[in-house]
Amino acid sequence: MRGALAGPAVTPLEELSYGQLQVGPGPLARQMQENHELLLGLDEDSLLRPFRVRAGQRAPGRDLGGWYDTYDFAPGATFGQWVSALSRYYAISGDEPTRDKVARLIRAYSATIDRDGRFYQNNRFPAYIYDKLVGGLVDARALAGDSAAVDILARTTRAAAPHLPPHAMPHNEHAAPGADFSEHAWDESYTLPENQFRAWHLTGDDRHRLLARRFLYDDFFEPLSRGENVLPGKHAYSHVNALSSAVSAYLSQGTTMHLRAARNAFTMITAQSYATGGWGPAEHFVEPGGGALGDSLASEPRSFETPCGAYAHLKLARYLLRITADARYGDSMERVLYNTVLGALPIQSDGRAFYYSDYTRTARKGFFEHPWPCCSGSLPMVAADYSLNSCFTDASGIYVNLFVPANVRWHHRGAAVDLSIKTDYPYDSSVTLVVRPTRPLDFAIHVRVPAWAEGASARINGMRTGEPLQPGTFVSIEREWKAGDRIELELPIRLRVQSVDAAHPDTVALLAGPLVLMRLIDQPVARAEAVTRAALLAARRPTQAAREWNVGEGDTAMRLRPFTDIGGERYRVYQDVVPA
Repeated sequence: MRGALAGPAVTPLEELSYGQLQVGPGPLARQMQENHELLLGLDEDSLLRPFRVRAGQRAPGRDLGGWYDTYDFAPGATFGQWVSALSRYYAISGDEPTRDKVARLIRAYSATIDRDGRFYQNNRFPAYIYDKLVGGLVDARALAGDSAAVDILARTTRAAAPHLPPHAMPHNEHAAPGADFSEHAWDESYTLPENQFRAWHLTGDDRHRLLARRFLYDDFFEPLSRGENVLPGKHAYSHVNALSSAVSAYLSQGTTMHLRAARNAFTMITAQSYATGGWGPAEHFVEPGGGALGDSLASEPRSFETPCGAYAHLKLARYLLRITADARYGDSMERVLYNTVLGALPIQSDGRAFYYSDYTRTARKGFFEHPWPCCSGSLPMVAADYSLNSCFTDASGIYVNLFVPANVRWHHRGAAVDLSIKTDYPYDSSVTLVVRPTRPLDFAIHVRVPAWAEGASARINGMRTGEPLQPGTFVSIEREWKAGDRIELELPIRLRVQSVDAAHPDTVALLAGPLVLMRLIDQPVARAEAVTRAALLAARRPTQAAREWNVGEGDTAMRLRPFTDIGGERYRVYQDVVPA
């Protein structure tokens, strides 16, 4: 890193680079491909139109409309995120047309930058859009190797800086649209530091370090670090995203207050999450202990801001997992992955995008009312980051966090090591890891045993390991590994129920391993029929390969599916249970 101050007290686990882990066939790879193809197909003149029009330049192409509209809600807001995502897909795939598109986009954008920062004048989201541009330009340089990005980043910062607020300002939920630009009432300046620290580490330009420190939201972080829950009432996604800035401050400056804030907040968030791992009904955190989650099931279809929320949650959990090596962060990552974002409808070429997961009693998947909302920027990024979430390394070896079909390559003590992960998890309880070092090599493979996986076991080359696998931990298997050595994990997937909150103990979700099983509803009803806990826990799959569970038999059976396997059907996440 070019920029360096006092670092953290511990050495974090290392992320693999995007190209080191190749996700194998399955729903993750499909979602990655869908988003990569979507971004490659977007018209470049249309993407650049808001910047060119606001710069007074000729602007061919059509206005994309919706949130991206040149003059409306958030002009060009997702441009930087799409540059980031394309850069990440290039790093994953090595696809030259993807790299070429990144180069064309940032050079054409560069031609629109003026010293007066006209783009940011009368703009509801100057900090938000600048932040996304910084992230895109950092990724263009770091991941797509574009040397022009550093100068474009410097010019972008000079143009934007006069239009940023003096410090991190609260999100004013009650400002009228278009009003009070000078107070940045709709903006999210408190999310700026993470990308500013990244820009500083990349370029060594101290302006970015100073901006990062200026926008650290310590009015939010300090009470969290003391264990004070200041989340209720706050805009959920943006404040979770801001917590990544707190962790970035810790990693860059060694400030333990910021790490405590992020860890405490994560605990507070998961304590008020739905069974899916989603949080923030109507985009806001709730008061703990008051039954607000259960109450939201009656009439609030905006249960979780899914692609944006999942992106923020997975990123924050990844930071905390790297710092602590605590398996609970991996448990949370897989819960959110399989029950929220992996079930998002694909973004359409006309800008229709999946925004909210609906957890009401007669829910249905659908698109947001306006094209190109914020989630259309987040979904391509969260899908690209599947390559980062699964495995990590340190001096001892490798940590296997998510059980996804993949091929991994890294180096340990000068030798290349390949690891293949073969599985149909979480539908199948078996996971096979095959190791291929270039020479016999001593190192550790640390495998996350999910907290729900009572009775988990492992075999090495067919021989059962002597020690039991403790749920909720990383189990370390250290030995001399040779090419072709195998670890076979068995993670028993048992059914269990989880109440929505303490105030609604008889409103429960049914889970199988990390999967929430959601009841299919044939027709809209005000309140689906109640069922006993015992009946839910007796649910069975018709066949071992089926992705549906049944309660009962025949035409009257209650059918349940995971979120990823629900299409246009109506569904219900929570069931009302009655005594047997």
